Amino acid sequence: MNIEVYWKRRSGKAGRRTFGQKPVKTSTWSPRDTRHWSHPLLARARTLLLVIDAFEELRVPAAALARDLGGDWGARRPAPVLLGGLLKRKLLPAATLLVTTRPEALGELRLVVEQPLLVEVEGLSEPERRAYLRRQLGGEAQARRAWQLMRSNAALLRLGSAPAVCWMLGACLRLPADEGDDPGRTCRTATSLLLRFLCSRFAPAPGSCPRPRPRAPLRALCLLAAEGVWAQTSLFEPRDLRRLGVREADLRPFVDRSLLLESGECAGCYRFLHLSLQHLLAAALYVLGGGEGGPGWGARGVRTLLSKEEGRRNPHLAHVGRFLFGLANEDRVRELGAAFGCPVSTELKHELLACTVRSPENGPFSSVTDTRETLCRLYESQDEPLVKEAVAQVTEVSLHLKDPTDLAHASFCLKHCERLKNVSPADAYRDFCVVFGGHETLTHLTLQGNDQDDMLPILCEILRHPKCNLQCLRLVSCSASAQQWAHLSSSLEINQSLTCLNLTANELTDESARLLCKTLRHPKCFLQRLSLENCHLTEACCKELSSALIVSQSLTHLCLAKNALGNGGVKLLCEGLSYPDCQLQTLVLWYCSIGSNGCHHLSTLLQQNSSLTHLDLGLNHIGITGLKFLCEALKKPMCNLKCLWLWGCAITPFSCEILASALGNNQSLVSLDLGQNSLGYSGVKMLCNTLKLQNSSLRTLRLRIDESDPRIQKLLKEVQESDPQLTIESDKQDPNNNRPSSHDFIF
Repeated sequence: MNIEVYWKRRSGKAGRRTFGQKPVKTSTWSPRDTRHWSHPLLARARTLLLVIDAFEELRVPAAALARDLGGDWGARRPAPVLLGGLLKRKLLPAATLLVTTRPEALGELRLVVEQPLLVEVEGLSEPERRAYLRRQLGGEAQARRAWQLMRSNAALLRLGSAPAVCWMLGACLRLPADEGDDPGRTCRTATSLLLRFLCSRFAPAPGSCPRPRPRAPLRALCLLAAEGVWAQTSLFEPRDLRRLGVREADLRPFVDRSLLLESGECAGCYRFLHLSLQHLLAAALYVLGGGEGGPGWGARGVRTLLSKEEGRRNPHLAHVGRFLFGLANEDRVRELGAAFGCPVSTELKHELLACTVRSPENGPFSSVTDTRETLCRLYESQDEPLVKEAVAQVTEVSLHLKDPTDLAHASFCLKHCERLKNVSPADAYRDFCVVFGGHETLTHLTLQGNDQDDMLPILCEILRHPKCNLQCLRLVSCSASAQQWAHLSSSLEINQSLTCLNLTANELTDESARLLCKTLRHPKCFLQRLSLENCHLTEACCKELSSALIVSQSLTHLCLAKNALGNGGVKLLCEGLSYPDCQLQTLVLWYCSIGSNGCHHLSTLLQQNSSLTHLDLGLNHIGITGLKFLCEALKKPMCNLKCLWLWGCAITPFSCEILASALGNNQSLVSLDLGQNSLGYSGVKMLCNTLKLQNSSLRTLRLRIDESDPRIQKLLKEVQESDPQLTIESDKQDPNNNRPSSHDFIF
């Protein structure tokens, strides 16, 4: 690690001085050593830029940096203490400080630097990468081929921001292809790319005699790489080589081939061409034959390397773990052995399965994070038999696909889940849908996201597949045309398995809803539960919906929440609901612009022995008159309503007398939601008096309760003592879920 000081001279030219060439652990400084810096320079401290490069290479704990300088500025201090003084702005506080580090060391840096301004350096932009490949490969056609390969592989695209990775990719594409050898296949993963590059550096030139294979030096290089991973460093000093028994002569073949670089900052120091190459070689130590008992085994074995506890302490281990799975591919490990003439083990895959998939305490799919990492590792292997064995017992997976890399991993692995029954990704894309076409055991699927225009057509293909066994489909916020919605409607007439369809938050509009209603009337449509919540519907589609309710013999649950249906729309729906053949049991009309007239139509319906048992009118301003109409229905013996949700319906204390009277005469209602209605003490008292005296069927009552009012608390206690089976809930019990349970009841 170097400390570089830049300043602006009066001439306008920049000056520079570098300190810290000695190992940080052994050197000592005194603040008086800054006498080498001219006094006028210190007087202009605001013009100084201090650059601390490669903070992650520090081999001292953060605690040493946090030590105080003390009061004696003339005393010599260890370099880490003085460096901590710079970082904490005790030394030269007026100067500008620039620290470079890898993300892995950011946590330690935050311990000593207060309120840093963080800037992420992303490397080469996409145009810069294309220009780099064009210069390296010497032609537009070759550069385009390399770019297409990088673009098709999300992992390579991410790594390709580093010039070294672009160079390795170009070098691999310049290699003479074997017969039938497709570069897109051989460079599909980071393991395959780096391994191909590594082996190619030692391949004999065409027509030349084979060169000696550096068998022993390869092991020395892998040992050095693994030691660096466990020590969390990528710079190796002479003392590191001596401790590991690695000679500089062992490293010379790799230096000559630009795999290992000599550091210009420190004599006798080395670093790998790219950190990913160090990670690969560290993983290779675990497959090299012979030498058992070295640092690649024992306390640093595969199980330790893959453990969550070690991974939290050392972020590098996750990358090495992925390369381990990459080297579990027998073709790759044999390629490594053949290139260097050394024995290799092909038993790694069994140990990997034992440490991850078969581990009783660390299941691979026990959380979203574990699932993501497991799929990443399995994809890196490109070994389908290994993947198939790893996911053989998986029946349920919850995914959050954050980027194309996650999508590629899921697409490759989950097609081998023969027992998969339930998958719920937070986002869904075309390739992910294709994976499940004809998957007989998949019964539940949630697709969410509005940035994939071609998602709906692919989904329709899945529904039309003769082996499709989907039962519940949730399609949220999907961008689709009217023609695509029509295609979905026709697919539902072909599919014989789907019973639950949730189209929440889709711009369906009235025209597309009419086509869906036509499907509901089809004799081969078996939908039982349908949600059209927030689908931009109006009164114009209610006539078609009403007609569908008359004809459909399967639909029992319908959610029309957050659509501006109005009183006219409710009137049309009630016409269909009043037919004796209508099977609908649950109707959700949450926030549908319904007033007292709409309640009048519903009241008339409920008095006619309707099949409706669950009704949600939440967030509709029904007022006193609307509640009066509903209470008239509750008093009638032919009213079959069991659950009534009136959350936020502008019900006042004056309405409670009417409601209390209705509850006293009703023997079917078991759940009543009056949340977010200001009933006051008088309103709650009227309800409680009725519930105490009458033999009510009510089992759940939800109220907006003023917990600071002791009178209300006393009333509620008396009611529950008189009827222990009654549960009284408060809105404040779950502030994150103000909406009643009708939505959960439907799905």
